[in-house]
Amino acid sequence: MNGVGFPLLSLVTWLPLVGGAVILSLRGDEAAVAANARWTALWTSLAVFVFSILLWVDFDPANPGFQFVESHAWMPQWGMTYKLGVDGISVLFVLLATLLTPICILASWESIKSRVREYMLSFMVLETMMVGMFCALDFVVFYVFFEGVLIPMYLIIGVWGGPRRVYAALKFFLYTLAGSVLMMLALIAMWHVAGTTDIEVLLHTTFPASMQIWLFLAFLASFAVKVPMWPVHTWLPDAHVEAPTAGSVILAGVLLKMGAYGFLRFSVPMLPQASATLAPLMFALAVIAVVYTSCVALAQTDMKKLIAYSSVAHMGIVVIGIFSINEQGISGALFQMLSHGIVASSLFLCVGVVYDRMHTREIARYGGLGDRMPKYAFVFLLFTYASMGLPGTAGFVGEFLVLVGAMKINFWLALTGSLGMILGACYMLWLYRRIIFGTITRAELKAMLDLSPREMLVFAPLIVMTIWMGVYPSAFSGFWDASVSAMVAHHQAALASPVHLAELVAGVLR
Repeated sequence: MNGVGFPLLSLVTWLPLVGGAVILSLRGDEAAVAANARWTALWTSLAVFVFSILLWVDFDPANPGFQFVESHAWMPQWGMTYKLGVDGISVLFVLLATLLTPICILASWESIKSRVREYMLSFMVLETMMVGMFCALDFVVFYVFFEGVLIPMYLIIGVWGGPRRVYAALKFFLYTLAGSVLMMLALIAMWHVAGTTDIEVLLHTTFPASMQIWLFLAFLASFAVKVPMWPVHTWLPDAHVEAPTAGSVILAGVLLKMGAYGFLRFSVPMLPQASATLAPLMFALAVIAVVYTSCVALAQTDMKKLIAYSSVAHMGIVVIGIFSINEQGISGALFQMLSHGIVASSLFLCVGVVYDRMHTREIARYGGLGDRMPKYAFVFLLFTYASMGLPGTAGFVGEFLVLVGAMKINFWLALTGSLGMILGACYMLWLYRRIIFGTITRAELKAMLDLSPREMLVFAPLIVMTIWMGVYPSAFSGFWDASVSAMVAHHQAALASPVHLAELVAGVLR
């Protein structure tokens, strides 16, 4: 039970499965089942979003601990419980997941025409897994949800994706599963030391310094794939290109945040010595990701691939902020995660709009759409500016704070990280110019219609969020300020007696 009088987190987590059960029970002719499945999924996801708003309303930002905590005996003999709770770091990502799900369902309303019931059911299961992962306060429960996300997303890509959908789905599944096996071994090792998988207990458990290196590398193998970090990012462009539009929205908006969330929930607070010692490695990988994938984005001819590579670059900025391990850096990383979830999702929806009309994502096939689609041109421009980090939009605040945090660590780290903003402006403006400006030369482009009322409804909340986050950022950062301050203070206290790399290596070799 919690402040609003009932187990709110369990309701938000499991209600989508109730909607999924209703969808599964639908009977009748194919057209009627498809229509009922769409409406059931939409109303269920909207109800989940309304309930998740209660988290925002009733959440106490001044409390750095976990709130709305629910705990029930599951496997007490092994120290495992069904435990849910949110703090300032996780609460807004629950809201992000529950906001994007109804948007995805609306975006798929006309584009998905086959196996509609199964498609909507997959999204209901996916929503449960995403929300549960951010709410889990037991490591085993977290692992179940963390891995459970793979199944519905594998189906969404593999069944409703493009021509190479099976290849992309298998690559996505195998990459992410391989890394997660090592995380499971780390989980077992931590349980062996602490005697429990309760995350609140593990956060205050001191693990041997030599053990921390192994645990950190095991987490890195799993979370780096999910972020994704260079060089294990190659599954992402394929997955984005082949996924349906809504699948790309969830991939960019929520699933990429799972790896960064794992670093913030486990690696940094639980393994302080290893995090401090291996921070230069994380900076090096992140800087390579920022510069390299930004340059690769400049060479793309497919709209989705360009935005996919830009996502890798933006998440590289997030990694720099996390491992700066100061309040500005971590707060900037969280803001960048949240803003990227909104902005990248919106850009994929923009691609989906023209793809539904032309059935191609080749940049060279477009040009001059500003004449035929002025509303679309405005929406696309707003999210292009936000992706570039224009002040007054959601993309600026996070990148600015990350660079401030990185500057406290090293000037050159901040300088190389800032190259992502410069290169980001290059490839995003190049994309916008090729799509929107110029003269229409193809007959099929002259017949294209501007945004429909349904498409405007899809973009409306994303436009509001993009501007709101840019103009009044403290409305969001205020939720995690106390939690971030507590995390940084805990990390600094743990490093009061620093362990040097040579000592850690000696301990590992022993």
